[in-house]
Amino acid sequence: IYFLQNMLRTEDFQKGLCDVNYIDRHPELLVDPNIVGDRGTRILDYIGEITVNGYANAGHQAKPDFEPAPRLDADHLEAPAGTRQLLQQLGPEGFSRWIQEQNEVQVMDTTYRDAHQSLLATRVRTHDIMQAIHYTACHVPNLYAFENWGGATFDVAYRFLDESPWERLRQMREAAPNILFQMLTRGANTVGYTNYPENVVRQFIDRAAENGIDVFRVFDCLNQLSHMEVTIDEVRKLGKIAEATICYTGDIMDPNRQKYSLQYYANLAKDMERAGANIIAIKDMAGLLKPEAATALVSTLKDAVDLPIHLHSHSGSGTMLYTYANAVNAGVDIIDLATSALSSGTSQPSITAMYYALQNNPRQMNFDVKELEKIDRYWQAVRPYYAGVDAKMTYPNTTVYEHEMPGGQYSNLRQQATAVGLGDRWLEVCEMYHKVNMMFGDIIKVTPSSKVVGDMALFMVQNNLTEEDIYDHGDTIDFPLSVVNFFDGKLGIPYGGFPEDLQKIILRGREPHLESKPADVDFHKIVQEMDDKEIPISDDNISSYCIYPKVFSDYVRRYKQFGDLSVLDTPTFFFGMNPGEEVHVNLEEGKMLLIRMDNITRPDENGDRIVQFELNGMPREIRVHDKHVEDSAIEIKKANPDVPGEVGATLSGKVVKILVAKGDKVEKGDPIIVTEAMKMETTLTAPVSGTVKEIATAPGTPIESGDLLLVIGE
Repeated sequence: IYFLQNMLRTEDFQKGLCDVNYIDRHPELLVDPNIVGDRGTRILDYIGEITVNGYANAGHQAKPDFEPAPRLDADHLEAPAGTRQLLQQLGPEGFSRWIQEQNEVQVMDTTYRDAHQSLLATRVRTHDIMQAIHYTACHVPNLYAFENWGGATFDVAYRFLDESPWERLRQMREAAPNILFQMLTRGANTVGYTNYPENVVRQFIDRAAENGIDVFRVFDCLNQLSHMEVTIDEVRKLGKIAEATICYTGDIMDPNRQKYSLQYYANLAKDMERAGANIIAIKDMAGLLKPEAATALVSTLKDAVDLPIHLHSHSGSGTMLYTYANAVNAGVDIIDLATSALSSGTSQPSITAMYYALQNNPRQMNFDVKELEKIDRYWQAVRPYYAGVDAKMTYPNTTVYEHEMPGGQYSNLRQQATAVGLGDRWLEVCEMYHKVNMMFGDIIKVTPSSKVVGDMALFMVQNNLTEEDIYDHGDTIDFPLSVVNFFDGKLGIPYGGFPEDLQKIILRGREPHLESKPADVDFHKIVQEMDDKEIPISDDNISSYCIYPKVFSDYVRRYKQFGDLSVLDTPTFFFGMNPGEEVHVNLEEGKMLLIRMDNITRPDENGDRIVQFELNGMPREIRVHDKHVEDSAIEIKKANPDVPGEVGATLSGKVVKILVAKGDKVEKGDPIIVTEAMKMETTLTAPVSGTVKEIATAPGTPIESGDLLLVIGE
């Protein structure tokens, strides 16, 4: 309609002067003027900002020349019936029995969640997912499930990709209506890092199911079944599949390390069956399950419960194909695999490699391997887009058996270490990770408990602390907030309890709030709070705000500033544009922007640059402040460690909140400043009693380790 309106208004058309090339010469006819005026301008604002300042303000980088990704064309195809229709027909119990009756081992494809979480710091965008998922659903319809949601994908979508995870889920569901969707949920933590009220947990599960999730892999970071029961109950009420999860750690075959024994895992599986589980998952998050241990564990669980067993692991050690093959021979029902281009290393084994590894085995899966390889060629072309967050480690890496770091955490923690200035001390961080785990009592390590161990390891390496330092001087140390919360019982109680001496040091002698259940939230108050902040009200948004109030609020603010950025191609999203480059942006069906960048000016005296574009043939200019232009007038002071009242940053990051004002009187140990480094918050406390003489920073200010933040005088 808008094209016809634009054309009919054109004087040339009215005078009969148009020829067959007229539209080519006037692309502005194809664009809704309302779209250009609003969405187009906001997208130009984003491209200009990224071009000048770089993604996440990391500095300008010229956009590399990427090989074009091959097109997976299945637009004309309708996906055939698959496991989702089978679940709707049989119900959860009947479907669970159907799985057990299959001789062929079932496969869940983790390409859309854990594979890129493990290798690419969870950064894969909806734009790239949508180019592949419909084709996969049409040409590999006998997959058991896509794992495509939950885990870190929820907050990373908001925090780093400027996307709505709910909208991503809805788009995927429309593209793949035939295959089960499975998500990873952290029980009482949902997709967050702390325990949430019961009504928040239930509402989140309801919204996930409504938007397309069929199977809920429910785990607790400490294997506490009590923290999974509400989620399992809500999943069962909704008629969805509850996959209760055993987190595997240690080594069941080592007689000297039997805290987590075969009997421990068998008893836990029986308890989960009684709690209503439809499937039992083995979540080997660090890839510690060795081949003979897999045989023993799967066999034991198959004897202990009458439910399908689903194995999830990571390939970092290099032994996982052997482990999976042993598990298949021991009777495991489902295994987790990924497309080859996003497999191995800290990810899962390759689907096609496993297909050939099981050749002539009666349980080999029945896939069209040529189609799998065609899909993989697409992902081979896409992976270089994410080079900036690609772990790029050489594998096998058998040190995983020493540090026991989860595969899903490995690439993320390395990014964090680099961000806080510890990139060249990564091996020290890995060694410290193991030491911290043992200090904490050899705990189950998976988000968020693994984050606690990682935060403490980074903190100790950054500040050159030893275990002896913690025990000797712990009363003077400001520990990361996640560590304090862990020992306060906010994540639950680890199997075997807390190390009491360490708990007293970290809590500074106060009693922990063990097993304190958060009270239900008042959703009416939440809605009012969101309304006051001008945040759009919907059931999905309420759920997001309850779990991540700040992260979601920041996303809404950026959405208002830049609009829907998921429509941008990935190289442009991460790198902006080069002068002379053109990109097409499909806003929606029939609405397209043709953007050309012409020039970027030198910074003026204020550090501003003018980015010159053509938007659908019309010249547009965007003014962008270059945040990397030097300002010699700014001097960053460092805290003097020999002056007790000078408070310095413990990690590189930013200031979140200042809790005192100049002139306030403080006592030693009073909280004074909250800082953040890559999701890790630390509350700094007063090292001495006295009066606040100077505040040398402000909320939102980037800081480096040792920067002077505040001065306390007598």
